[in-house]
Formats: sequence, C-alpha cells, structure tokens
Amino acid sequence: MSNALLRSVLAWAGGDCLLCGAESGAELLCAPCISDLPTLPGCCPRCALPSPAGTVCGSCLNHPPHFDGTLALWRYEFPCDRLIQALKYRARLALAGYFALSLVSRTFAEVDVIVPMPLHPKRLAERGFNQALEIARGVARRLHKPLEPRGVLRIRDTTPQTGLPYEERAKNVRGAFQCSLDLSGASVAVLDDVMTTGATLNEVARVLKRAGAARVENLVIARTVPR
Repeated sequence: MSNALLRSVLAWAGGDCLLCGAESGAELLCAPCISDLPTLPGCCPRCALPSPAGTVCGSCLNHPPHFDGTLALWRYEFPCDRLIQALKYRARLALAGYFALSLVSRTFAEVDVIVPMPLHPKRLAERGFNQALEIARGVARRLHKPLEPRGVLRIRDTTPQTGLPYEERAKNVRGAFQCSLDLSGASVAVLDDVMTTGATLNEVARVLKRAGAARVENLVIARTVPR
C-alpha cells in the first residue's frame, strides 16, 4: 500500500494518532503505530490460524468448516484490538475506510457478492450502526461488487460469544441466521471485524451454502490466536 494512498484514506480532522496520541498530521495513525499492527504470517488458508508453511491445518482437514477460506489482516491483540474497539464502541467511523482499503490491498479469491455479518435489530438499535456493514461498504465500492446488507438476517438475539466457553459457541449461534438470497453458484465474501473460534462465521457459511453459495470466503480485520 503506497504512503500516498494510505494518507488519502486515513485523512481526518484530529491531527493526533488514535493509538499513541502523537502528532500524525492529516493521518489517523502515525507511521510507527501502523508498523506495530501484529501480522499473521504462515496461516491456514481456511481458518487463518498459524500453520506450518501456510498449509491447511489439521483441524480443518479433520473437521472441515462450512467456509472455504479466511483472510485476516492482523492478530487480535494490541494495538489492533484498540482500533477495532474504537470503531465498534466509540464510533470512530474513519477506521472503517482504513480497514476496507487494507482488505482490498490483499489477495483473496474472486467473489461475486459481499455480505456483512448482521447484527440483531436489538443490538443494532443499541449501537446505532453495524461496524461490519460500514467496513463492507468500502470493500464493495472498491471491488465494484454488490453488497447485500439485508440478505442475511440475525433472527435470534444470542448471548454474546465473548461471554461463553469455546465449546458452547457453536451451539449458541445455531439457527441464529436466515438467508433470503438466491446464491446459486455464487462466491460470497462474509465480512466481520473479529474472528475468535469461527463459530459465528461457520454458522453464517452454513446458511449461505444452503442458499446455493458455491464458495464462502471470510474477510476479517483480526483473528484471535490462542497462545
């Protein structure tokens, strides 16, 4: 990503880096903080967890998920976690543009349509916006692909996944989504901010495959990596 292009996306009125508070001119983040974002080298192309030589991991071979691939920009740890929380809980919407451009600067499978991870109407009313949709708008615009913000709905107000043990998360989201789209033969990108166990994305992929999707690719900002 060129410095000029990055500056054009990160331009904002603050003048101070969102992470460290240093003078950043017209940029959202200063250069040192951008370089500190934790990368994800050598990952499984399906679930984006660490894997030797970047091959499909044993877990995905033994228990294949419904999704076919995952592109994750960074590990979900400092300082990336602060940026996601700033967008999600403090409505720093300028970050959505930065995340969108960062995603489209990477190489991933060709997609036909983009679906943002939906929020339940109750959660959407509380927050006022869907952070996944805000990022997805920028991705769809830059890729010149259709965006389907209402084609997949969250029909159950589930318990937040962060409060559940890993083994309970798949059960928690089972049957939580509904798809009204005809996706026969389509390649679909599902956009979300954070992928932890992958249970929610896996359930969305299951619903999309039932609607005819031939391939489901996850596009996520950050991946939680177990230590």
